[in-house]
Amino acid sequence: MAKNIYLIGGSKGGVGKSLVTMATVDYLQELGESVLLIESDTTNPDVWKAYKDGTEAELVNLDEADGWIQVVNLCESKPDSVVVINTAARNNKGVSAYGETLNSTLVELKRKLVTLWVVNRQRDSLELLKEYMEAIPNSAVHVLRNGYFGEERKFELYNGSKLRAVVEERGGRSVTFPDLADRVSDDIYSKRMSVAVAIKELPLGNRAELARWRNEAKKVLREVMHD
Repeated sequence: MAKNIYLIGGSKGGVGKSLVTMATVDYLQELGESVLLIESDTTNPDVWKAYKDGTEAELVNLDEADGWIQVVNLCESKPDSVVVINTAARNNKGVSAYGETLNSTLVELKRKLVTLWVVNRQRDSLELLKEYMEAIPNSAVHVLRNGYFGEERKFELYNGSKLRAVVEERGGRSVTFPDLADRVSDDIYSKRMSVAVAIKELPLGNRAELARWRNEAKKVLREVMHD
């Protein structure tokens, strides 16, 4: 089997996809994996800017059929690399229209597609997940409640939803992703730093908070990436 594809979704802007993507790339690289990062937020490619100098990274527009073709071709050309796809807020329409291009080629690619779906406490991120699961049914799906929006018990809409039951019946997990202090995440984004660079170069207090978050993020990612 070729290496897994990890798609970080959520469709809405501001749910925390970029930070989860950065944590995922960081975790994989700490494990010694070769990573191919595909950034589909072509308008505001924060993750690509932070990682392009130290990681193989591609900008791909997933609003168009050509973008999905490119993703499949990249996955075929790099079987020994774990592929991490950071999706853009607007990509739900592209997923519905063209997601079958990836879905239908997974067997031939000999890859497993694992989706890490990031949610806040609002209903629309759940509705978008339902649409995603219908468009790409061959993906394993795990839901990450973003701790930035509160502790686990505050995600009442998701916790008590039929969608959660469906996710977990299919073998998915529901986990809570740790919050990172705003001043540290702001530093990372504004200075276009990867997690590995930031943990060496930020001021001491910021580095300590980043190390705390990094360790907590690893625990969560270990649950959903080694099931």
